[in-house]
Amino acid sequence: MKFILLTPSQQLAAVEDAASVTVPGEAGEFGVLPGHMALVSTLRAGGTIRVTSTSGQTQTFSVTAGVAEVTPQSVTILAESAQAQ
Repeated sequence: MKFILLTPSQQLAAVEDAASVTVPGEAGEFGVLPGHMALVSTLRAGGTIRVTSTSGQTQTFSVTAGVAEVTPQSVTILAESAQAQ
């Protein structure tokens, strides 16, 4: 699935072959796999997003408040600010 991390000033990350994404939702952390049901969740301030590609490489990002949009084919994060860890 595709993963995109956007802030107001830039596209911080784009992964075309994400195998899993862990999102720090406001109500708790949740995992997303390809084919996940569609949903929208607010992000917990100070949370960490983990993206693992199909090759096994993991990237982590710290984020402030924002929104995660999940579809069966993608995860899009719209964050107020974010940085790679």
